[in-house]
Amino acid sequence: MTRGHLTAAAGTLVALTLLAGSAAALPHHEPEPPPSGPLRLVSFDTCAEALTRLRTAASASVGPWGFQPGWRTGRTPGGLANPAMVPKTADGARAAAGAAAEYSGTNNHEPGADEPDLVKTDGRRIVTVTGGVLRVVDAATRRATGQLDLTGDTGDGDRFGWSPDSLLLHGDRALVLVRSAAVRPAVEPSGRRRAADVPAGPRLLLVDLAGRPTLTGTYRIDGSLLDARLTGPTARVVVRSQPRLAFPDLDKDATDAQRLAANRAAIARAGLDAWLPTYERTEDGRGDAGRVGCDRLSATADSTGTAVLTVLSFDLATGRLGDGDPVSVAGDADTVYGTAGSLYLAGQQQRPGQLRPRGRLGPSDDTTTVIHQFGTGAPGRPRYLASGAVPGTLINQYALSEWQGHLRVATTSSDRRGVRPATESAVYVLTRRDGALARTGTVSGLGRDEQIHSVRYIGPTGYVVTFRRTDPLYSLDLTDPAAPRVTGELKITGYSAYLHPAGEGRLIGVGQEADADGRVQGLQVSLFDVADPARPTRLAQYHLPRAGSTAEFDPHAFLYDPRTGLVAIPVHDGSLLLLRATGGTVTRIGAVAHPGRAPVARSVLVGGALWTVSHAGLRASDPSGGTMLAWLPAA
Repeated sequence: MTRGHLTAAAGTLVALTLLAGSAAALPHHEPEPPPSGPLRLVSFDTCAEALTRLRTAASASVGPWGFQPGWRTGRTPGGLANPAMVPKTADGARAAAGAAAEYSGTNNHEPGADEPDLVKTDGRRIVTVTGGVLRVVDAATRRATGQLDLTGDTGDGDRFGWSPDSLLLHGDRALVLVRSAAVRPAVEPSGRRRAADVPAGPRLLLVDLAGRPTLTGTYRIDGSLLDARLTGPTARVVVRSQPRLAFPDLDKDATDAQRLAANRAAIARAGLDAWLPTYERTEDGRGDAGRVGCDRLSATADSTGTAVLTVLSFDLATGRLGDGDPVSVAGDADTVYGTAGSLYLAGQQQRPGQLRPRGRLGPSDDTTTVIHQFGTGAPGRPRYLASGAVPGTLINQYALSEWQGHLRVATTSSDRRGVRPATESAVYVLTRRDGALARTGTVSGLGRDEQIHSVRYIGPTGYVVTFRRTDPLYSLDLTDPAAPRVTGELKITGYSAYLHPAGEGRLIGVGQEADADGRVQGLQVSLFDVADPARPTRLAQYHLPRAGSTAEFDPHAFLYDPRTGLVAIPVHDGSLLLLRATGGTVTRIGAVAHPGRAPVARSVLVGGALWTVSHAGLRASDPSGGTMLAWLPAA
């Protein structure tokens, strides 16, 4: 087995990974300590070598009852910009001849890396996927121009049992993402109807929008959808799958030792196909199927063998999906962060014998986050660039930020040896050197006994909110990657769960107010003055008792217009709250509600109108106060 960069030598495999370590074979007893040196990718020379590595890793990771609590059969479960408002014209996005109005795009983390969402617009048309139906609306005439039912027969004999939930838009083509789908085949090969739904994993649907919306291609792969990014015309979709291992069901009197031996025997019998994801696609009325080849698989020495990540690449400009040009790694991830030129995959490192349930809340004293960077500046398959690791856990993708060749990473770590876990947070600066993301600087000691609730980076400055009883908002100077430092701290009650830049020296926070003991008291929207890095202050606050907003955990639900100061966020009663944050004030200017109290999920600005989306339909309103201009029911 070899280490280092990818080469052109025959048999060297394309590498992706989320776990790294030494090249020594994995033992079946005490786990190896985490790697202390720079992380390096490991690639296989043969398929037999890949199978040996996966079997060894999975055998070391498995327990008497499977890999993790609740993991029994190994069946892949069914499932698949800095400023939010950037005025654009037809030069930035074209759907057909004619000029497009100014419009707001998806509230992406980074410019140049579009994120999937349930509504997209190019300034001329608005495209949504709600209730399993794709709808197209002409923004100028405020009329529906087409729709496509995506829950019915898709042309390959299957019917969905789950609805699409997001899409990416490029020119006249939409890539619709079905996060998970229980597909109902019309008949079994024997000719009988199948009695139950079949978990089918994520499904991708290519829709042509040039005329009447038309489904032109479908793609289905094992696993669950992690996330996707669109850079130029290229969509890259990250999928996580579990190996298909059939662990035996032993008699209830069997001992743990007998169960463990039986599970390891099942792993020893498994072929490479148990780990390699399968996919199916249809185009031009014809379908075929395939499996990710072993020449597209890689793993690291300390891979647990319990998950496989696959990155698919689709060029939407061609109007065809193809096979997705897949590459896979035996590794795990839960966070995807993208820029115009890079794709980062990050996840907790879990060493064999120390697996923890996915989704466990709170950091652990030995938790390490491993990060891998891939180049996405050119079309096609992403190119591996570097890997690195930092202590602690990420809160979400906003804990990561690439700036001037450096990656900033904010994490929370804890020491559980005492009666009460002692936590603190830090920001690490990593720099790519010789295939490794090497740590060049650290600022630690943030929010002792607290955890990170939100992070935002704006150029060379970082903002970190920690909370347990009060909310320290830390401002950080990250100009020197070797010497990041805290420049100021603001302590207030409550916390901000999402931070958004609001012009020079201003920051908007959306979160919860709290009393002196840390008990939450309802939604709060704060306007911060951060012009003086030594003294951040809160200029104004809007408080809505006993309320919350999806924008606290889903930034796509947040809308900000820097020209007018409009802030729009969904709230607990299903309406869209309209605020204005200007000067030093935050004031309520109105609200938008849909018929039947259908919860408003998203809002976009197109040509001076505020469009809101719910499962009941689309509404155009006056953004200055919410007066209705048009209503387009979903039915």
